[in-house]
Amino acid sequence: MIDVGIVEDNVKIRNLIQRYLDMQENLSCKIAVDSVEEMLEHLKEHDPPNVMLMDIQLPGMSGIEGIGIIKKEYPDIEIIMLTIYHDSHKIFDSLCAGASGYLLKHTTLPEIKNSIENLAEGGAPMSPQIARKVIEYFSAQEPQKKPVSDLTAREQDIVTGLVDGLSYKLIADRFDISIDTVRAHIRNIYKKLHVNSKAEVIAKSLRGEI
Repeated sequence: MIDVGIVEDNVKIRNLIQRYLDMQENLSCKIAVDSVEEMLEHLKEHDPPNVMLMDIQLPGMSGIEGIGIIKKEYPDIEIIMLTIYHDSHKIFDSLCAGASGYLLKHTTLPEIKNSIENLAEGGAPMSPQIARKVIEYFSAQEPQKKPVSDLTAREQDIVTGLVDGLSYKLIADRFDISIDTVRAHIRNIYKKLHVNSKAEVIAKSLRGEI
């Protein structure tokens, strides 16, 4: 069962997504609030969800500000931005803050469900329009001199799997290791690269920084 939380200030959208997700056999969505502050208060008293859907423009603290605070206190929560904004600045601010995915609000309910499942399996879901912007951005960057990496050969393999868009399960299958071993390598990679999300690892690799 994947526990999902929602931070969305549009009550109609929030209730619609919550009801839909809570009807799914493998999903549970018990907490849906309209601000980061309210979610932080909830997390003080309850177990954190596995995945959080978060808007950017919110009353009080913005979603991008909220990512950093939530990821610092609850690093295991995977956050998907669900927003109307598709400008490069907000996309990359979100990914650099620690978001693991970025969906636009015209995404259908079944697609949101599939994205949550994909994220739980180690993917980094993005709306096609957002994925194109990410690829275009990194393609336009001038290549940097590749630094000497502290990553082991196996950790480099794991990074390659992430860049190829593989889930944790598919990475495990590719290298004939367990999913738990993949997760352990991912934790070590995050620590060595000083990052908080798969998106940041992929970004560093595409920029030639690994």
